[in-house]
Order: sequence, then structure tokens, then C-alpha cells
Amino acid sequence: QVQLVESGGGVVQAGGSLRLSCAASGSIFPINTMGWYYQTPGKQRELVATIESYGSTNYRDSVKGRFTISRDNAKNTVYLQMNSLKPEDTAVYYCLVDQGGRLTWGQGTQVTVSS
Repeated sequence: QVQLVESGGGVVQAGGSLRLSCAASGSIFPINTMGWYYQTPGKQRELVATIESYGSTNYRDSVKGRFTISRDNAKNTVYLQMNSLKPEDTAVYYCLVDQGGRLTWGQGTQVTVSS
């Protein structure tokens, strides 16, 4: 079983930056896709960005050019660098690890962007 520990959330003013981290431990091999999703009250969890083991990335349109996902396979960690943050980015951000269809979610970290 994989355990995920997220960090890096917080409160920031619009235009600011935050960096989220998610470290995986436990039965971590193999990890195919790592990613970040967000969720606001009353809404479903939505994809923010994903990254494959070989480096291919995918982003939701609203964050392209502002957010960058990366991973360190040696540390089994995925990062989300968030720049030019907007109030509409406010949400709980969840890390996801996909091991060939076996999904593990992180506990979530709150990101609040004030206007």
C-alpha cells in the first residue's frame, strides 16, 4: 500500500505563488501517473495536472502557463509549482498516484488565494 504525504498549501494573495509537494512511500513500485486534483465545496474533484513516469504532462486549460507539475522519481515525489495564483484557484488540492489502475489519494491540502 502507498502512503502519500502532502505539504505546501496555505494562504497567498492573488498573483502570488505556492509550491505543493507530495511524497510517496510504502509499496511504491511501479508508479505510472502522478497528479494533482482540486475540489471546492459542493463540486466534484477535478484534474489540475498529471505527469507520467517518462515525463509527459497534462494540464487543465485554466492553469496552463501558470502551473508546472514535476516529479522526482528518485524521491517518489511530485510537485506542483503554482504561479500567478487567482482567487478561483482556491480549493483543497489532492495528490494522486496511479499504479496501473490502483489509485491512492493524498489527504488534501488547502490553498486559499485572497483578492
